[in-house]
Amino acid sequence: MNPPPVNFFRLSTDQFPERDRIEAAREIVGRSLMKLQFELRPDVPFSVDMVFRALPDFALASGICSAMDCVRTPELIESNDLILTVALSGGCILHVRGEEIPINGITAALTRTADVCRCEIQTTSDLINFRFPLDKIAPLIADLDAAAMRPIPVNTEALRLLVHYATMLKEEDMAAAPEIQGLVSSHLQDLAVLAIGAKRDAAVVASGRGVRAARLAAIRSDILRTLGRSDLSTELIAARHGISPRYVRKLFEEDGSSFSAFVLTERVVRAHGLLIDRRHAHLNIAQVAHESGFGDVSYFNRAFRRHFGATPSDFREAAKLTWRARE
Repeated sequence: MNPPPVNFFRLSTDQFPERDRIEAAREIVGRSLMKLQFELRPDVPFSVDMVFRALPDFALASGICSAMDCVRTPELIESNDLILTVALSGGCILHVRGEEIPINGITAALTRTADVCRCEIQTTSDLINFRFPLDKIAPLIADLDAAAMRPIPVNTEALRLLVHYATMLKEEDMAAAPEIQGLVSSHLQDLAVLAIGAKRDAAVVASGRGVRAARLAAIRSDILRTLGRSDLSTELIAARHGISPRYVRKLFEEDGSSFSAFVLTERVVRAHGLLIDRRHAHLNIAQVAHESGFGDVSYFNRAFRRHFGATPSDFREAAKLTWRARE
């Protein structure tokens, strides 16, 4: 594979002087990273704003770009990987092997980096490109040649979870630890196989291993975004994800934890961050508790001390000394 030169980075045409934007994007994003040639549309302002993420046996290119044609010429072919493209907004048409495959809110498409192709981006679009090594994915897919020539429905659970993973992978600190990177990559491959069309045996394995792990990751991410809500519960999260509260609890239990333990830990960790961050020095202890989702300050103090071995006030006072020392 040809992953980006670092694990994670963002690139936008706004980073470059206007006179250099087109050539910089063509060279860095097109020829170096995605192995594509950009052909611009007349009278269409050119822009690219993308995130690139590399994990073991996986790469992600995700972001917004203006209308253009992206062409893979024979000269740019350097590998034989699989790319699954999903449109979050806008859309495009993939021209490959004499066929036209739409990529939009209804269908995604699979292509090989060994194919000469043209992706006709028809309007400003938010696109996700998942890249996997052919030799790891192909043996698990029922009919790879057919899958690469037909639209792939986006309303499947596997593809929805893949998209959710992509959203999390846009965050720089997601999957930073090496031991986590391989696990996440395996889950992504499982979900891709299910979305594309797995062989029966592979589907059984991938469903058990990939879907549950991806759903738990999606739930954890959702919890982190809603920690401040006083009504955060298994019922609320289950309703947001279209599953039962019992299944939410089961996912955590299978991971050796519990919903309540995860929420409590993340809330005290968030409170700790607020207490030592000078940008939140205006918040008193009660306000920190509230911002972290605690309705009872006494309970917050007890939970915080059990976790960190000191009170919230101890941490705030220590932080104040650090702030003054830096002045």
